[in-house]
Amino acid sequence: MNPAVLSLFALLLVIAGSLTSRINVGVLAVALAWPIAMFVAGWKVDAVMATFPSSLFLTLLGVSVLFGAAQSNGTMAAITHNTVRLLRGRAAALPLLFFVLTCIVSTSGPGAISATALMAPIAIGIALRAEMPVFLAALMVGNGANAGNLSPVSAVGMIVHSSMAKAGLEGNAWGVWAANFTAHALAALLAWTLFGGPALRRAAPIESGMESTPLSARHWSTLAVVLSWIAAVVFLKVNPGLSAFAAASVLIVSGLGDDAASVAQVPWAVILMVCGVSVLIGVLEKTGGMDLFSTLLARIATPNTVNGTIAGITGLISTYSSTSGVVYPAFLPAVPGLVQKLGGGNPMQVALSINVGAAIVDVSPLSTIGALCIAALPAGHNSKQLFRQLLMWGFSMTVVGALFCQLFIRFFA
Repeated sequence: MNPAVLSLFALLLVIAGSLTSRINVGVLAVALAWPIAMFVAGWKVDAVMATFPSSLFLTLLGVSVLFGAAQSNGTMAAITHNTVRLLRGRAAALPLLFFVLTCIVSTSGPGAISATALMAPIAIGIALRAEMPVFLAALMVGNGANAGNLSPVSAVGMIVHSSMAKAGLEGNAWGVWAANFTAHALAALLAWTLFGGPALRRAAPIESGMESTPLSARHWSTLAVVLSWIAAVVFLKVNPGLSAFAAASVLIVSGLGDDAASVAQVPWAVILMVCGVSVLIGVLEKTGGMDLFSTLLARIATPNTVNGTIAGITGLISTYSSTSGVVYPAFLPAVPGLVQKLGGGNPMQVALSINVGAAIVDVSPLSTIGALCIAALPAGHNSKQLFRQLLMWGFSMTVVGALFCQLFIRFFA
């Protein structure tokens, strides 16, 4: 059989597996890519191995170890606790703080999942004491985490920028972040308006119940190393992955961070998924399967509707599937071919629509971010209700994301 057809079928099978099960489809992707490349397309082993995204792997690993050190020694938690206490009981400012603080953490490097894991228990605990709707707190944390997720120094941002670079769409790193941030900021504003935000302005001051956590010399030193790394990546254009290993080694060798605890923070499942799917995408591209994939996408859109259509499609898939592990690696490389087959459209706008459409639904409880918010709810509270609320919100964001991209994404390209 034609290897292009088989590789496309393999990709669709991986997407279906990510929608219907909780298996790590990175394993499945490599298992399917290997026989197609070697026994159907006639590749040698070295050619298959060459599809492994070694640069992306080192980047994700380095950034994860660096921020694993910063989290395991308490620096990130101490900064978060002290920032929350600055409110001095002002309930009306809580939603904004949850959004902004989670966004800052996510933007600075750890990404949305780590930022949510850090902030969700704090935000939901304070929300319960302040009689603030837990649903609103979860949405502010989730949208804040996603708002910062595509920065050039974020782990997920690096996945996106790597995929866009392969598609010839480089040079708009902060535009990628700005489009994603704007969409999630608007979603957070909508949530604040609909689910109790205005009423908090009339609420009495509350005690946060959180003890002050003074920043120690260890925390300040760790923060200095992390900020130096960010500055070097942003202003000096050093390689983010390799320099992250250097920054992490400074923390570990100096005793500011523990190597075992740092490595334990690495999201191996996500890295396996991203790299495994990337191997299959490499086979797909070289066998002609990517051309078939873009042909299928072109049949359901026009040059005038492609931005909203692709955002809606990726949003629907991302509701059930992994955004960073499946949707971004699969759809972003298809952008140039899709625009060519449509006979019109702006490739950068289409790529930004994929980014926004896939991410804005990620507060769904079927995603890791939504699940972390539910897990942060103390025992005795109605987790089923929060599950239903987040699920309905996630589905509704499929439409909201499509409309945003159709109407406004051109301003960021």
